[in-house]
Amino acid sequence: MSRRVVITGVGCVTPLGNDLGQFWRNLTEGRSGIGPITRFDASGFPVQIAAEVKDWDVSAVGEDPARWQKHPRQTHFAVGAAIQAVRSAGLNGRGIDRRRFGIYLGCGETFPDLDALGRMIAPALRDGKLDESAFLRRAMASIDPEQALYCEPHVPAHCLAALVDAQGPNMNCIAACASSAQAVGNAAEMIRRGEADVMLAGGAHSMIHPLGIAGLHRLSVLTPANEMKEKAMRPFDAHRDGFVVGEGGAMVLLESLEHARSRKAEIWGELSGYASGHEAFHLTDTHPGGRALAQCAREALRQARLNFDDIDYVNAHGTSTRLNDRIETLALKRVFGSAAYAIPVSSTKSMLGHATTACGAIELVVALMAVRTGVVPPTINYETADPDCDLDYVPNSARQWKCRHALSDSLGFGGQTAALIVSRFDARSASISLARAA
Repeated sequence: MSRRVVITGVGCVTPLGNDLGQFWRNLTEGRSGIGPITRFDASGFPVQIAAEVKDWDVSAVGEDPARWQKHPRQTHFAVGAAIQAVRSAGLNGRGIDRRRFGIYLGCGETFPDLDALGRMIAPALRDGKLDESAFLRRAMASIDPEQALYCEPHVPAHCLAALVDAQGPNMNCIAACASSAQAVGNAAEMIRRGEADVMLAGGAHSMIHPLGIAGLHRLSVLTPANEMKEKAMRPFDAHRDGFVVGEGGAMVLLESLEHARSRKAEIWGELSGYASGHEAFHLTDTHPGGRALAQCAREALRQARLNFDDIDYVNAHGTSTRLNDRIETLALKRVFGSAAYAIPVSSTKSMLGHATTACGAIELVVALMAVRTGVVPPTINYETADPDCDLDYVPNSARQWKCRHALSDSLGFGGQTAALIVSRFDARSASISLARAA
């Protein structure tokens, strides 16, 4: 059995907006969600900027904040995005077999107690600067075992199942920055195989805490350009020098086409292709030829029964690191050949920062909205061309663009890769009421 999989609901909580309408408006206007860190005192840290979710808590979706007080931010984001997705899908429970309604998320490790971590900063400061080794040792020793329980990556999926009474498959994917992309793709595969009729899929994460910032800085992947603030994230630009940490969550409600039609659901788009793979190369570095990413894109095209020239837009992983942007560009040229130069490619991380395990789901929503609205969001802060990054990166301004099929690709530490293709379902899917998604 191989069934078509459609998207019938969407929800998101991001640095650019806490519902889909606000998020899409700010994204297409080229606004940046990056600014000084306010979640903790970062004055002694070498990195002091991030893309934070602002002015939001679960009361915005009708939940009592006290119920979720012990949970870390990623669970709050997951709850917010999930409730939005279920509501936008009109999934009111009638006619739904809860045993065939599942959850598949991509959530990662996190820490809830910023106050406890904050107390570790002062003893690790030397001349006003953080001794990261001393801080990391103290922070790991200070973790409360009871609090740590709520930080387990599988907990958000459990919480959502209880929240929406999803009694079917319940899973969490940990594949670094490809986690939520793989979660959405694997959820779609379960529907295609007939193992479920409805899947709530996506991801949420936040590494904007002292331990996360210190750890990523130690890996030399963060930009040191604190003074540039909203201009610090510069994917594909010749002067790019690392990424800015982001946070947030996004969810999509996936259904078999038959199930969606049986309940007369609005179909937002079709998840037509998915593939995952592995670089089999290095713990942190991408293979210099981008072999796994290229293979994933080809396999996703095959599954979607599309030719390489059918893709109208690529939402790139685009991390603003020297190597990854160059390798991703090379991989796209390996897949699309000379046609790659005619395909708009944008990195929305330039505005959102890098939401780690959540980025794949957020970027799938971007690809879906490009298909639905005929607008391609920009790569902001693109000022100086790099000879190794020579595609059309939609610099600085959104573009009206006829978009039938969009590709979203994801790469993660450890060599994990994923590619998702979202397609216009029919002509009626081109119009959307954003008010319904708010």
